[in-house]
Parts: sequence; structure tokens; C-alpha cells
Amino acid sequence: MTRELLIPLVSCLLVVNQASLIHRCDLAKVLHQEEMDGFEGYSLSDWLCLAFIESNFNISKVNENADGSYDYGLFQINSHYWCNDYKSHSENLCHVDCQDLLNPNLLAGIHCAKMIVSRSGGMNKWVKWRLHCSGRPLSYWMTGCRLE
Repeated sequence: MTRELLIPLVSCLLVVNQASLIHRCDLAKVLHQEEMDGFEGYSLSDWLCLAFIESNFNISKVNENADGSYDYGLFQINSHYWCNDYKSHSENLCHVDCQDLLNPNLLAGIHCAKMIVSRSGGMNKWVKWRLHCSGRPLSYWMTGCRLE
């Protein structure tokens, strides 16, 4: 009986260890270094809220959508429009492989997110941001974070 409980527990631990999570304040530092604060009018708190609501700060998150496309990385960037996953047709507007969006250095994801926000609609392209972050007080996302 103990063995029957141990195997599922070990399996769950292995899955948890595969996630690449970034701490909120560490992400804030990287975003600040990449000049995201104020980019197209969005604060670091907007970016942190987006990353949390889309991926729970999981750099390695991949999600399959109903239409067969996939969302990749911290900002859950879609393969149909923004990156090439070599699984289906992609417009690849960011000119990046989707796997690069899972890189712990975050640069490919940040540059693609900047391109997305620079187009009409800004962060409204992310439905979850529109529903959970837009128009709300977000300054608490930066609480306790030092950017230097």
C-alpha cells in the first residue's frame, strides 16, 4: 500500500521540478534592465501581472489551444501569429522559434512581447491581462522589489 502512494507522489515531484519558475522581483529586475518600465505606456507592474496571470511566472510553460496552436513561455506567446513551432502554419511575426521563448535568459520572450505590445491593441492582445490586470491598481506587484 505504501508503494502505491509513493509512486504518484514521486511522479508529482518530478513534474514540479520540470517547471522553470522565476521569482517576481527577479523578473522585475530583468524587465527593468530591458527597459520595459513605461514601454508603450505599460508599467513593470503591468508586465508582472501579465506574466503571473498567463504563466504563474513559469518560464517553461507550454499550453495547447483548442485551435491546435500553442502558447509559449512566461507571456504565453502564441505560435499561430508570433513564433514558429514547426508544427503548424505560423505568421512568425517575431521571427523567432517558439522554443527560444522558453529560454531562462528571457530575452527572446521580452523582445517578442515588445513587438506584440507595439502593434495596435497593446496588452489588450492578452485576454487574461484585459480581464485580470487592465484598469486595476497593480503597484503591489512591485512590493519589496529592488531594481538595483
